[in-house]
Amino acid sequence: MAVQLPNYQITQLPNNLASPRLPAEITGYYKALVSRWGPQNWWPARSRFEVIVGAYLTQNTNWSNVEKALLNLRRVRLLSVSAMRNVPLAELEILVRPSGYFRQKARNLKTFIAFLDQQYSGSLNRMFAQPTEKLRAELLALNGVGPETADSILLYAGNHPVFVVDAYTRRVLLRHGIISEKTSYEEIRSLIEHAVSSAEAGSLNMRKTGSDPRHASSPMSSASRGELAQHYNELHALIVRLGNHYCRKTAKCEGCPLQPFLKSPQATTAQGA
Repeated sequence: MAVQLPNYQITQLPNNLASPRLPAEITGYYKALVSRWGPQNWWPARSRFEVIVGAYLTQNTNWSNVEKALLNLRRVRLLSVSAMRNVPLAELEILVRPSGYFRQKARNLKTFIAFLDQQYSGSLNRMFAQPTEKLRAELLALNGVGPETADSILLYAGNHPVFVVDAYTRRVLLRHGIISEKTSYEEIRSLIEHAVSSAEAGSLNMRKTGSDPRHASSPMSSASRGELAQHYNELHALIVRLGNHYCRKTAKCEGCPLQPFLKSPQATTAQGA
């Protein structure tokens, strides 16, 4: 593949993550997860704006709660920029309440609409046409947007090639002895992006048949993406499934597709988020 990394990325890995074995180990994890489950049909959404709303709502809650809030918004036809622009804040709060922290999330969604209007005349096309590093910095400057939310918006709604690091990613890499408790979000993202983007062409082919997806196909999950963005999409979704089924706070290693990669039984007791 040998895809050039975006300018904002840490192209020089930190010394503690620069081992020559790590890229092959990361891609080995990816291949093992693909072999077990195949494509996961993530992100389940009908539009780019729905992905953005979901990225905000999924903070500090589980996806089933997000789905309840999205169903509320869909029922009253608020899953568009224009509709959410015009809905009163108090009404929006009630609709997103199932996702938790509903006042904060409603306010942050309104902040995003104001940003989109002021910077890009309300156009998602104009916004996503920006260079990745520029748009990422703008998103991170908004209230309620941290790295995971920004990268989810960039990757899943905007087709920008960035990997989304979540608590499951950190937990898996920590238990496998690849990172430490102090390894930062940006270091983890850089490590995975370096491994996937430098893989040999054709070595990460995604199998098309016999897959076991967690979600039904949707307009956004089946949308055309760049090759690198698609790999980041699938790897992140597969890690989430791994975390839900096996790499929980209390590890369930028996039958885990990554069990053969564990260096020692003690690794499973490492504390994860």
